[in-house]
Amino acid sequence: MDHSGFESGSIDLQDIAGPFDLQATLESGQSYLWDRSDGGMYDSMSVSGGPKWYETVAPPIDGITDSSIIIRVRQREGQLEWEATEDPVDLLEHLLRLDDDLASIYDSFPDDELIKTAVESFSGLRLVRDPPFSTLISFICSAQMRVSRIHQMQMSMANTFGTTHTVADESFTAFPTPSQLAAQSESELRDLSLGYRAPYVQRTAKMVATDEAHPATAGEYNYEKAREYLTQFIGVGNKVADCVLLFSLDYTEAVPLDTWIQTAIAEHFPTCDRDGYIQTSRAIRDRLGSQYAGYAQTYVFYYLRSGGEV
Repeated sequence: MDHSGFESGSIDLQDIAGPFDLQATLESGQSYLWDRSDGGMYDSMSVSGGPKWYETVAPPIDGITDSSIIIRVRQREGQLEWEATEDPVDLLEHLLRLDDDLASIYDSFPDDELIKTAVESFSGLRLVRDPPFSTLISFICSAQMRVSRIHQMQMSMANTFGTTHTVADESFTAFPTPSQLAAQSESELRDLSLGYRAPYVQRTAKMVATDEAHPATAGEYNYEKAREYLTQFIGVGNKVADCVLLFSLDYTEAVPLDTWIQTAIAEHFPTCDRDGYIQTSRAIRDRLGSQYAGYAQTYVFYYLRSGGEV
């Protein structure tokens, strides 16, 4: 698909509520759908603001845009600079949650030294609000994988199976649609190093492509019912479901119980260690502040993954 060229502009970050750090937001293990033009995605965990260009092809999103938009963004001198195939301000506010009052969210966190240290270390990190299908596939691929490898898998699927968009002689590939992924064989997916995840991706894509189920439908339910709905997809357990709810569907109370959070529970929040995922999830959710527990979890996750101590 050819586009005539890029528009450009910027968002004054003084106009949003609370701090913002583009690099911490996009390289904190929440989203695997952006890439860096310098090839350095996930090379560093420092909070630098994000002066390098990040780019993605955003699909149509109900109420936001009717068409795919190619976007580049970088953060410099208090501005979120953008280049895009059409004005992306509303889309960026949606994807990067620039509409969140981050200062108020910080105030909602419990008085806890680990959380305080994590927030101080990565101030400006915001949750993302990625498209549901691509988020679902990304986290199906996440089991027992480093974040850099998860990212490589998603880029490989986009480059191999996704639609190519051309802008001023530059090519950008979109994450595959459900139909595009469902059309691939398991062996073709294994060729991209998906391993045992290949049949999960193929069968889940087929479920969505044939309207058997769609991850966005989970958004119609209360939190625990929404998590249960998502587990019908092949390769999706409670943790992957929680990731989709938190990083795509606005369930800011969701706390994915990954290895890092399990470590934090064992060493810092031991009273939250209960019998099974659901009971532990309820306990840590309450301990981290309920409504924005997933925000607190994301800070703790990134802090511990960067080498911080419990």
